[in-house]
Amino acid sequence: MTAAGKTIAVTGATGFVGRHAVAALATRGWQVRVLARSEPAHPLWQGIKPEVVLGALDHAPALERLVRGADAVLHLAGAIKARDTAAFMQVNRDGTAALVAAVQRAAPAAHFLQISSLAAREPQLSGYCASKQAGEAAVTQQLSPQQFSVLRPPAVYGPGDRETMVFFQLGAQPVIPLLGRPSARIAVIHVEDAVAAFADRLDAGASGSIQCLADAQPEGYSWRQILQAAADATGNVRPRFVQVPRPLLKGLGSAASVGAGLLGKAAMLNAGKLRELLHEDWNVSPLEQFQPAQAARHGLVEGFRSAAAWYRQAGWL
Repeated sequence: MTAAGKTIAVTGATGFVGRHAVAALATRGWQVRVLARSEPAHPLWQGIKPEVVLGALDHAPALERLVRGADAVLHLAGAIKARDTAAFMQVNRDGTAALVAAVQRAAPAAHFLQISSLAAREPQLSGYCASKQAGEAAVTQQLSPQQFSVLRPPAVYGPGDRETMVFFQLGAQPVIPLLGRPSARIAVIHVEDAVAAFADRLDAGASGSIQCLADAQPEGYSWRQILQAAADATGNVRPRFVQVPRPLLKGLGSAASVGAGLLGKAAMLNAGKLRELLHEDWNVSPLEQFQPAQAARHGLVEGFRSAAAWYRQAGWL
């Protein structure tokens, strides 16, 4: 698909990945229309004025206005923390199903590109993982293979991300805790490479399948490699690494879950998130990996350096 003059409807445009995606798509010639609760603005969007549809995933009329006449739909919106599994499902499954229904009514010829998560591969680990797989099912079971593509990114990092900033906060400490076993492997991808892959998938048309993303090392990295790269990026010359006992981590996760439940709040660190962190196989096999037109430009070391430089300039580190 040639993007020039074509319209793409985007959910989740104001999030970390979404902001980068809107900028990348506009650069490739897409006319971008976004769903937002209020008029968005961000430094990444200098010179870009996307059309804004005010609303959310639980407002069917707004979803129809968003997708009507669109040539493609990029679904990025989702919950990464919630009080319980039901709350995750409400956004990641039911919100996706509502968007699919709007596309069927108002833009049946549009290419629906869902950005899921590698977490969907392991639904037994947490409510988040289960809800991401359920969101995929809402797409693959309702749309024909000629209509959809699903991409599963691994951990996405880069300038402006608050979630993966914890790697750099840990990497700056004199004693760095290793959260998983030495055998664990975690695939990652820089946000610029992730959104370039989104655009390439849109250019290539619907795949009718679920594919994964990763950087140039899809087999992933050990916790030691990731935190060593974070230490190097923050100028921590002689860190000491300490393996954290799994029972201690599990106890912390359970305590955080109970505390959040008593307060009626969603905790980012909870028992489910700890099971995700301790899972040993977050790698990507060649059979499931999407190969974009251009290979990933950011390796772990260089990518972490650029992210850390942004954090320092922004005063976050």
